[in-house]
Amino acid sequence: MTGKTAGKTGKLFGAAALSAAVLIGTAACGNTGAGDQNLDSGQEAKTIIYGKAAGPYTVLFEEAIVPILEREGYTLESVEFSDLLQNDIALNEGEIDVNVEQHTAYMEDFNKSQGGDLAALTPIPTVPAGIFSATHDSLEELEKGAQIAVPNDASNTARAYVLLEKAGWISLEEDAELSVVTQDDIAENPYNLEFTELDSTLIPQALEDFDYAVITGSIVYNAGIDPSTALLQEDIAEHLLLQVVVKEENRDAAWAEAIVDAYHSDEFKTYLEENNDGLWYVP
Repeated sequence: MTGKTAGKTGKLFGAAALSAAVLIGTAACGNTGAGDQNLDSGQEAKTIIYGKAAGPYTVLFEEAIVPILEREGYTLESVEFSDLLQNDIALNEGEIDVNVEQHTAYMEDFNKSQGGDLAALTPIPTVPAGIFSATHDSLEELEKGAQIAVPNDASNTARAYVLLEKAGWISLEEDAELSVVTQDDIAENPYNLEFTELDSTLIPQALEDFDYAVITGSIVYNAGIDPSTALLQEDIAEHLLLQVVVKEENRDAAWAEAIVDAYHSDEFKTYLEENNDGLWYVP
């Protein structure tokens, strides 16, 4: 593992500006908290409850988007989750209103496997996945039979094999659907690479056990890996862009539109220009 992200990303990875309340139990039913009251009527400010995760996307939301929404009269409250699956379950059940922790491919897989009804509203800045190594300094040091670690959840497994094809290490079937490729879609493996699919959160701590590993952006951040040490970064496909995600029935809610507008605002653009430092891919 190499250097810490602190200092490289400056303000973005400092302490979050928001002191968010962590709700438990029914948490006042998230979807009713963000109703359609008129902010100019003097009524109590509307509340948006978001799923909070340890990673760059919630940090960006809290430091750059929350202040915009607060000035528009919204109150932001958070519920913390240890993993994205539980975050999405709470969102689907109406316990929270929104999260900003997943790309379209993951959301669609959740909807299919969990009978979910989630909708993506707009792409947001994304940290690319990359190939990292604790034992090699370049892709050219690849040897036959090398051990490669890749994430084991469906959408990120697919992006890993696409990235390995970009590196020139494998070739995928010509007609393969890139958003869902698996090892079975590998047409050529000239280096006889051996792939181990692991829980993505476990890959950084196991990095020294492999020659190379594909690590997604949020995991890079959480593990304190300097993203500039990636030996190769992915070209982010549309289905891998992070999204503002809500329950389908809230797609057109005023508060949901306010979140989208905040991500498209000049203020947010200025924030990124001052704090990006090459970390974020901005759609």
